Amino acid sequence: MRYLPLTPDDREAMLAAIGVKSIDDLFVDVPAAARLDGPVDLPRVAGELEVERALGALAAKNATAGNVPFFCGAGAYKHHVPATVDHIIQRSEFLTSYTPYQPEIAQGTLQYLYEFQTQVANLTGMPVANASLYDGSTAMAEGVLMATRVTRRNKAVISGGVHPHYVKATETVVHAVGVETQALPAAVDAEAAVIDQIGPDTACVVVQTPNIFGTATDVTKIAEAAHAAGALLIVVVTEAVSMGLLKSPGEMGADIVAAEGQSIGNALNFGGPYVGLFATRDKLVRQMPGRLTGETVDADGERGFVLTLSTREQHIRRDKATSNICTNSGLCTLAFSIHMSLLGETGLRRLALLNHEKAVATRDAVAAIPGVKVLTPRFFNEFAVKLPKPAAEVVEQLANHHILAGVPYSRLAPDAGMDDVLLIAATETTLDADIQILAKTLAKVLAN
Repeated sequence: MRYLPLTPDDREAMLAAIGVKSIDDLFVDVPAAARLDGPVDLPRVAGELEVERALGALAAKNATAGNVPFFCGAGAYKHHVPATVDHIIQRSEFLTSYTPYQPEIAQGTLQYLYEFQTQVANLTGMPVANASLYDGSTAMAEGVLMATRVTRRNKAVISGGVHPHYVKATETVVHAVGVETQALPAAVDAEAAVIDQIGPDTACVVVQTPNIFGTATDVTKIAEAAHAAGALLIVVVTEAVSMGLLKSPGEMGADIVAAEGQSIGNALNFGGPYVGLFATRDKLVRQMPGRLTGETVDADGERGFVLTLSTREQHIRRDKATSNICTNSGLCTLAFSIHMSLLGETGLRRLALLNHEKAVATRDAVAAIPGVKVLTPRFFNEFAVKLPKPAAEVVEQLANHHILAGVPYSRLAPDAGMDDVLLIAATETTLDADIQILAKTLAKVLAN
């Protein structure tokens, strides 16, 4: 459909219908200081071909993850997405559908959400999972709110290894309802430090494994300490593929798992949309946020699917609802579910092992460079290194050599005093040649 702008007569007729003389009259309530005194500083009208050329030229200035050696992670990971995933999700019945508000007639949507929930429950080692949340950070925030409802306590203790953006997102959400958060100082390998901070007012402790520095931790003892004090354990996972190799959060005693599912079936996409994974214990299910699909039988005894336990949601309980979230990342969950189905348990384990092997090779290559110190003691596919120069400057210099070398920790937490720390990730997409290029160029940059 072509875009046909309104004529002056059209505008006059519309303004007359609503009782104002000019468009400016619509903005009288906006303070003068907040108004523009001229047109926005953008190019004037152009044809479609000209716009495509201009935007293409701008896009060509980017160093994209698929065109250069790429070692960025920190919560968003480059993995291979099979062509089958995009082929299926672009079918019209999937691409145009959304959260079912008349669920009984959306059996196809409900079925794949049910399968998605089953996969997430198996992946996290938890009895029950919901139909997804917006992303990992909002899943963590919802987990903290859920813990306060369950324990009737008001404080969350957050380890120094949790992704700083997840911490900020959680603080933004929970402070409005009076929940106190105690975020411990950034630490490469100190998830257990939360144990000493648990008190009678602690609703939950939040840990991440592998954490933002890549450190993988068995949090079983943290779970035991939290439970002994009447608190819940929330385990955050930003790299979903890691659960194919490491002990699952459920096996380690987690009460709530808040994870980011982008790594499975979803490309980097310049930061989104992503898909939040959320799983919990059976006994806590009525306090769980988000949609929940259940399996049943219809009047004829045939298998069917429904949205269940909906008494938690705001369309029934209004202001007494467990959460303000009543949606799910539908297309992203489908992409996740298709990729998981293609992998299977054996494929996921092989993928996870390949990720770890690539990261070990990268670690060994980087560790051999004079002045570089590897900080992460045990990792899955990401680790932190300490450089003799500010990490942001080094990354910029490597970018000039067409290498995206990782994420400076200072970009995530500018005030943490870790300006010389660089986070480096490697996945199955990392070539051995990429690793050698990174090591060789990093050594030259640090030597100058």
